[in-house]
Amino acid sequence: MNNNDRLKRLRYALDIKDTDIVKIFKFGGVDITKEEFREMLIKKNDEEYEVELTNEQFERFLNGLIISQRGAREGDEPVFELHNGNANNLLLKKVKIALSLTSDDIIEYLDLAGVRVSKGEISAILRKEGHRNYKPCGDRYARNFLKGLMIEHRGE
Repeated sequence: MNNNDRLKRLRYALDIKDTDIVKIFKFGGVDITKEEFREMLIKKNDEEYEVELTNEQFERFLNGLIISQRGAREGDEPVFELHNGNANNLLLKKVKIALSLTSDDIIEYLDLAGVRVSKGEISAILRKEGHRNYKPCGDRYARNFLKGLMIEHRGE
C-alpha cells in the first residue's frame, strides 16, 4: 500500500470533500489545487498513480488533518517535526491525534474490520521508532484500521 492508497482510503473513510482536502494540505504547508489532488487519485496501471504522493507530502497532509480537526497551536506557525519512519505507523499515530482516539478506539476499529489485536501490540505500533518495544505497522493493520474507521464513520 503506498501513500496514494492511504490518502484515498482515509479520505473515503472520513468522507472528506476535495475542497477540504486542499485546505488540509494547505494547513500542512503544501499548496495544491483540486486538479492536482484528483491526479493523485488516478492510476496509470494496477500499481502506479499519475502523481505519486511523497512521504513528506503525506505526512504534511496528516499534520494538516490534525490542525483541521483540533485547531492550530498557540503562536504563529504550528511546528511539526517530519519523520522518515514507516508511513503506516505515522498514519495510525496522527489519525489517533487528529480524531482524539484512544488505543481502545483503535482496537475497536480493527475489531470492526475483523482483526483482533492486543493493547500491547497497539502500544508497540504507536511507539517512537528506535524504542526497544517499537513495532512497524504492516499494510494489513493500516488497511483494516481504515476499514474499521470507515465502518464507524460512514456506517458501511
